[in-house]
Amino acid sequence: MNSNIENRKIPEMKYIVEKTEETDRVTQFLKIFAAILQETNYRPALEQFIKVSAKCAKCTTTCHVFENTNDVRDIPCYRSELLLSVYRRYFSLEGSLYARLFGGFELTDEHISKMQYSFWNCTACRKCVLECPSGIDHGLLTHLARYILAEMNLTPRALVISTSEQLHGETGNTSAIPFIALKDSLEFLEEELQEMFGKEIKFPIDVEGAEYLFFAPVSDYLMEAETLMGIAAVLNAAGVSWTISSKYYDAINYGLFYSDLVLERVLGKIEEEYHRLKAKKVLIGECGHATRSATFLKSFWKNGEAPELVNILQLTHKLLMEGKIKFDPRKVTEKVTYHDPCNISRQGWIIKEPREILHAFCKNYVEMTPSGEENYCCGGGGGTVSIDEIRKYRTLVSGQKKAEQIRKTGAHYIVAPCANCKKQIRETMEDNNVDGELLGLHDLILKAIIIE
Repeated sequence: MNSNIENRKIPEMKYIVEKTEETDRVTQFLKIFAAILQETNYRPALEQFIKVSAKCAKCTTTCHVFENTNDVRDIPCYRSELLLSVYRRYFSLEGSLYARLFGGFELTDEHISKMQYSFWNCTACRKCVLECPSGIDHGLLTHLARYILAEMNLTPRALVISTSEQLHGETGNTSAIPFIALKDSLEFLEEELQEMFGKEIKFPIDVEGAEYLFFAPVSDYLMEAETLMGIAAVLNAAGVSWTISSKYYDAINYGLFYSDLVLERVLGKIEEEYHRLKAKKVLIGECGHATRSATFLKSFWKNGEAPELVNILQLTHKLLMEGKIKFDPRKVTEKVTYHDPCNISRQGWIIKEPREILHAFCKNYVEMTPSGEENYCCGGGGGTVSIDEIRKYRTLVSGQKKAEQIRKTGAHYIVAPCANCKKQIRETMEDNNVDGELLGLHDLILKAIIIE
């Protein structure tokens, strides 16, 4: 590894943070790190990582960011070492003793700035984890470093503003959509569905005792009408009992990207509505990070046993296999490809279900290369898609591999069942002049579903 990297001038931050008070950042960082170690279970993983870390750089072969920047700061194991070096020196027995006897690494303000830059350059896709021979979870280390930085108020402002509105604002969601506006939107979509199918299809609100309490990424209510219409059509056709809450209706949870505290508080809002409406299961819409964050309901659930969590792709697949929904295979003749959102595919979780759905009515389907568990990130993962001031970085650097993948398929329809992936890939296709139409899986289902 190039030792000259330590002497490089730290570049100006690409993203905007709220102005913070002047303080001793080194002392602050170490105090926060110590508190997190005391109150959480990160320590065993960190102890293991410092023992096995070889910095072999095998992860360079899979990192979509490094492949485009060729910058050593974007090598996952280099990035992880920024945090592991702090843990090794200040919080491990061997490192503390070594430092007392022989000196060595000392945390500096410059080192914190390197972490602030590097850990937000990462999209936390965890593709590098598949290649690490030592089993180091670089995505986990990115999250932990961001968690410490967040407690120092060094989180991108875009995420802070959205989360603040979700937890403390009048609307209680990341897009600041008041319920009256959401209700008007749903009524309009019901009219569209009536006109499309000649049959009443409802978006039920505040139905007590429903089988599924549904949470979509709230941005869908503004930008992904056909995704929601497709979901409603599926659930109606199959006679599923479901409802949307009028009090809290946002599946987005940016805490997954940078703060365990935010993660827990947002999940608490889901639990509150689950109990209020006496639902049986929690259903998450088309969103990778929203689904993965909801898996932590079991960890943070406070009252009783946590409910079963279901992603809409899983439910739609189940209904298809049971013969409760049918598609017209003549409706979609164009070439179709599928993008695997990292948060639901990287560990081999939801991979076969969307493909079996698409094969049921798309006769001209092609895979990206690579795909499934090894698919490339959209380029806007880890919360970076929400940071508009780094759009060019997202689309021309971290999104380049995805642009290449899509272009090579020659597909007309690019299916991405994730709110973040949809925004990122649309912008990437636009900025890289890639032809095709990006849409959700249920957008495509809407074209082919048979409503009897």
